[in-house]
Amino acid sequence: MATYKKRGFKPKNKEEEAQIEEHDSTTAEVFNTLDEGASKTEAWVQKNQNYILGVIGVIAVGVLAYLGYHQFIQNPKEASAANELFYPQQYFDQALASETQKDSLFTLALNGGQGKYGFLDIIEEYNGTKAASLAKYSAGMTYLNLKQYDQAVAHLEDFSTDDDIMGAMAKGGIGDAFSQLNQPEDALDYYEKAIAHSDNEFTTPRFLYKAGVVALNLEEKSKALGYFERIKEEFPNSQEANGVDALIGLAQN
Repeated sequence: MATYKKRGFKPKNKEEEAQIEEHDSTTAEVFNTLDEGASKTEAWVQKNQNYILGVIGVIAVGVLAYLGYHQFIQNPKEASAANELFYPQQYFDQALASETQKDSLFTLALNGGQGKYGFLDIIEEYNGTKAASLAKYSAGMTYLNLKQYDQAVAHLEDFSTDDDIMGAMAKGGIGDAFSQLNQPEDALDYYEKAIAHSDNEFTTPRFLYKAGVVALNLEEKSKALGYFERIKEEFPNSQEANGVDALIGLAQN
């Protein structure tokens, strides 16, 4: 039993005196152990301080390099790339609206004009930026419109995004390219990937329809029927729902 030792305290008997001595001895031993541990820790730190400081320095340099890279290199690069993307995107939009100059405008969108970059320049010069990623999508769609289907597949396969609409459109665009290359199995595969990528009112009925038509041509009537029935049940107000009953009839027969 430990005894609290007050100032001026005197033990009443030898037993109490022995308890106090034992307590003092234990306390001293604990403090000696702590002192020894602290001394060993200090010795280890002194012995390894160059290594410790080196590790801290490497971490600090890494953090500063990361922050500096984004602040002074990556962020300005992103801004410059986004600015450059504006011009070929204008050519692309004009080509979609044009009745007579589609090919020339699409070519300008790809290769640039009037001293401005095209999609292909941005992909090469600003690799790793968001604008370069978007340029891959736009270049793929441009090649698709120019009927250069192999190039369309290559660029759209290299494009990745978290955006529901653009992701589905890219996969569907690859499906369109394979369909034009007379590779219906590959086309159907990518239409199905487009359907699975996102469920929305814009892309889903579009690629359900295309998948259904390709499946029908491949004599996969049960699969085609499922796609056409989804259009009728889930997207009755879509453009693809017009005339879908006739396609359902074909799939059933």
